[in-house]
Amino acid sequence: MSFRPSAVRATRAIVYTRSGEPSDVLRALTYKPLPPPPPNTLNIKFLLSPINPADINVIQGVYPSKPSLTSLVHEQPVYVGGNEGLAEVKQVGAGVSGLNPGDWVVMTKSQLGTWCSIRNVEVDDVLRVPRADALTEVHGATLTVNTPTAYNMLNNFVTLEKGDWVVQNGANSAVGQAVIQIAASRGLKTLNLVRNRPDFSELATRLKSLGGTEVLTYDDLADRNLTNTIVKDWTSGKGIRLGLNCVSGKDTTSMSRLLGNDAYLVSYGAMSKQPLSLPTSLFIFKNLTTVGFWQTRWYKTHTRQDKEILMQTLVDLVVQGKLKEPEHEILTIAAQDSDEVAGQKIRDTMAKLLGGQHGKKVLLRIE
Repeated sequence: MSFRPSAVRATRAIVYTRSGEPSDVLRALTYKPLPPPPPNTLNIKFLLSPINPADINVIQGVYPSKPSLTSLVHEQPVYVGGNEGLAEVKQVGAGVSGLNPGDWVVMTKSQLGTWCSIRNVEVDDVLRVPRADALTEVHGATLTVNTPTAYNMLNNFVTLEKGDWVVQNGANSAVGQAVIQIAASRGLKTLNLVRNRPDFSELATRLKSLGGTEVLTYDDLADRNLTNTIVKDWTSGKGIRLGLNCVSGKDTTSMSRLLGNDAYLVSYGAMSKQPLSLPTSLFIFKNLTTVGFWQTRWYKTHTRQDKEILMQTLVDLVVQGKLKEPEHEILTIAAQDSDEVAGQKIRDTMAKLLGGQHGKKVLLRIE
């Protein structure tokens, strides 16, 4: 059978063979169409796949979760980029139950490789997404990393009641915006911290439109009158019992002083690339507990039923209008693009992301 170009373009992936800067090592690879799926597997077509900061760290070789080399229909083994994505089931193998062609699925196995058009996966490595009219492809593509991270951090450490406060840094991040919306859906109030910037007032307005209660800059934390008086007025003197940290360094040290007795400081990132340094007095006199959270670990340690319940909960929030699409733009690798053109598109995008020139979440669509 001849290998037609039109068939070739239907199966393409963004790959690399060695760790390095994504703008240097990534390329597009066209591979042969998939055969029918073996037993207990699925052939799936990816609809949208986010490009997350952790994906960049994986390609650089500095992230704790490592991808595996994979052969795409007997091609040379490569690493396929991407950890998160929404896919549509195209074919099911023998022994598969509960999933049918046309269903939407997301990945629950870490570093499966989602920056591709079509691939074969084990049935246990995906989770069906409940379909709803309000659920868009963008919602579906972003339901497995940032949003569940926000949900689990708000629910797994401290029992919070309506009217209680949560303080977080990196509040304009994808996780931070999800925290704001999920907290607001529960009647929780949020104190949201971000870097000072020329458009701070516009950013603060946007975060408040999502349900954020108050927005401050890290520079504001140097004002002891603000932290000792104004914040206490906002919280009616009740100590903040949950802090969420994705920055670390001195800004998190300052944020920790806003926490009350028996509080938890949950860390899920370190964007400053600085260590987490906390006053000993917080542990002695306020009984502070510090923990880390990694959504990948949660998937590994929880049952399929737990994952299904979480997915349904997040979809319900979307249906209820309490969880909006993240601000995003879509990078399309068109069917008519050559591998050279496609590879250059992804490398150019990566260069912009590494240079901080993208303020929105980038979602990859490979036609």
